[in-house]
Amino acid sequence: MISQAVKALVDYGLRRGLLKEEDTVYARNQILEVLKMDEYEDWEADGTENAPELEEILKTLLDYAAAKGLLEGDSVVYRDLFDTRLMNCLMPRPSEVTAQFWKRYEESPQAATDYYYKLSQDSDYIRRYRIVKDMKWTADTRYGMFDITVNLSKPEKDPKAIAAARAAGQSGYPKCQLCMENVGYAGRADHPARNTHRVIPVTINASQWGFQYSPYVYYNEHCIVFNGSHVPMKIEKATFKKLFDFIHQFPHYFLGSNADLPIVGGSILSHDHFQGGRYTFAMAKAPIETYFAMEGYEDVKAGIVFWPMSVLRLQCKDSDRLVELGNHILEAWRGYTDEAAFVYAETEGEPHNTITPIARKNGAVYELDLVLRNNITTKEFPLGVYHPHQDLHHIKKENIGLIEVMGLAVLPSRLKGELTELGRYVTEGLDIRSNPSIEKHADWAEAFLREYEKQGIKITCENVDAILKKEVGLVFARVLEDAGVYKCTKEGREAFVRFLKAAGFYEA
Repeated sequence: MISQAVKALVDYGLRRGLLKEEDTVYARNQILEVLKMDEYEDWEADGTENAPELEEILKTLLDYAAAKGLLEGDSVVYRDLFDTRLMNCLMPRPSEVTAQFWKRYEESPQAATDYYYKLSQDSDYIRRYRIVKDMKWTADTRYGMFDITVNLSKPEKDPKAIAAARAAGQSGYPKCQLCMENVGYAGRADHPARNTHRVIPVTINASQWGFQYSPYVYYNEHCIVFNGSHVPMKIEKATFKKLFDFIHQFPHYFLGSNADLPIVGGSILSHDHFQGGRYTFAMAKAPIETYFAMEGYEDVKAGIVFWPMSVLRLQCKDSDRLVELGNHILEAWRGYTDEAAFVYAETEGEPHNTITPIARKNGAVYELDLVLRNNITTKEFPLGVYHPHQDLHHIKKENIGLIEVMGLAVLPSRLKGELTELGRYVTEGLDIRSNPSIEKHADWAEAFLREYEKQGIKITCENVDAILKKEVGLVFARVLEDAGVYKCTKEGREAFVRFLKAAGFYEA
């Protein structure tokens, strides 16, 4: 049976184009070496229509490895480290992937990314069979149709692996999960295996960067573009230039950056990187409320976007003009204080104002969305004034980074079980506060239940799932409103306009 699984894995590599026929014996022997197998019995497959799925093949091989004591522990962490070694036996060298990518680029940028995205999935770097388990739905709000995801594809670490990583001490190689040194890295208990990882080298603003896909693909063709050197995030004029350098090379993708300050930044501020992909977020579809212009930049359209966060959209056929104006706005915002709107450029020497920028090409026009961010904290809001407030932490407590800014909620995996249990308690009329696992949701649930009761809507087993998903979407809209510096109110818009006028804009 184990020989059959080895044969099935090699055949999978052939079907997916990871291997050529002349590579099969080599690949088989590499797999046998990883499995410490001295014997192999060849057999004839039944045909591609009866071929087992990759997940099934790997499970058979991993069960064998566990039984033979080849794993440090029979848990998802160590199984992932081991099966990535197996998949690497099918992989082309990094130089081959790079050559194939740029060969296809001569046909079109899309042909190149299609090849690379398929490779990233076929190699199991992107674990498709886990991604499909993520909960995904859309929620209709006053700001448009938000995307909601409960991420289940990122494996939880087991206690033994956590303890092993602690005992092993902190490793300085690679410096982080975004470094070039991850290519081919075997991984360890506290660092994912990257044997199958391949990075496309790209030149951005005359410096060496890397292009890869996220292994957790929160949206279609979710890519990461990262600095070839381990340098911290910094939003500056060069940031806008880098974003558009990439868009010029891959005009079918958008690219954006997390902010560069704690609380309003992303999860990795230590390594300069961007995120992009082939996807249109709700924010990109949001309309401009009011147009503005600036002397010397009459060729650039600018406007406040109807969005829960504070977004200024710039549009021009010349991306260099957007780089220049974007930098002017960034510098103006860095130093801007408006006490009446509780906007402080700095307190006690600590800077608070920064920007989350997103670049794209829309037809013949380039667009640059500048999302104004501020990370000030108070005793009332110790995690951030412009951060999800405490009453929403039962759904979302983490930083609001680039992806969520654009209208896609990435919610914790705990919500899958909690929402299921909450639905049962609601439909059976049980006391939510009596259950420690869901009591955090009691205030929220009781509030929306009263509203449905007023409307004469009975919540049943048939509609509770849809109702809970709708209400989670409305909570996410409030999360973004909390994170917005200027609210979508009369006072909020007046304050936003005060900043724009201070920066030199006038209403068009």
